[in-house]
Amino acid sequence: MGSPSDHVAPLAERVEELLAADGPLPIVAAGVPVLRRAAAPFDGQLTPALLARFVEALRVTMRAAPGVGLAAPQVGVGLRIAVIEDPAPVPEEVRTARGRVPQPFRVLVNPRYEAVGTARAAFYEGCLSVPGYQAVVARPAEVRLTGQDGTGRAVDEVFTGWPARIVQHETDHLDGTLYLDRAEPRSLASAPAMERLWTQPTPALAAEALGFPLP
Repeated sequence: MGSPSDHVAPLAERVEELLAADGPLPIVAAGVPVLRRAAAPFDGQLTPALLARFVEALRVTMRAAPGVGLAAPQVGVGLRIAVIEDPAPVPEEVRTARGRVPQPFRVLVNPRYEAVGTARAAFYEGCLSVPGYQAVVARPAEVRLTGQDGTGRAVDEVFTGWPARIVQHETDHLDGTLYLDRAEPRSLASAPAMERLWTQPTPALAAEALGFPLP
């Protein structure tokens, strides 16, 4: 029996194959092995020109979904590369409660994060690779992110609030971790339930009604 294509094709060949089609890239859904493997560190497997094309395709795909982040494994490429961008078009009440402030488009290469302090924040999260559901995840409220950007320049930055959640979520993808692995199981809600019941700025009411703890 043959191996899955993400095993067989060299990474550059796999990326070229993906980029041969016009439009957004297909997003891999939970259950596909590439989402559960640690991605390989990027060390020049793609030429600068191919990397730039791949990053642009990730940006197009993220915006079309739409989402605020996308990791290479989510399009079937096991490399430690992710993109983030958040225009944060939310009401002021939500912005204040979640610390959700606009983030420009950024490329994260070989990112790692570590918690800064002990404060944790819990909010509903969703994922483009787990469509149709959201669940509450308690995460460090502040993290230090290290790695490189798309040009190879070093990144060493502290993120707080919702931007901290985004970089944790996307970096987790590169370690083979889905947000559901960190979620409160009793908080799991379908998209219709979210829209009907749990649109509040915080998950406090959901925690009380569904019976799960908050930090």
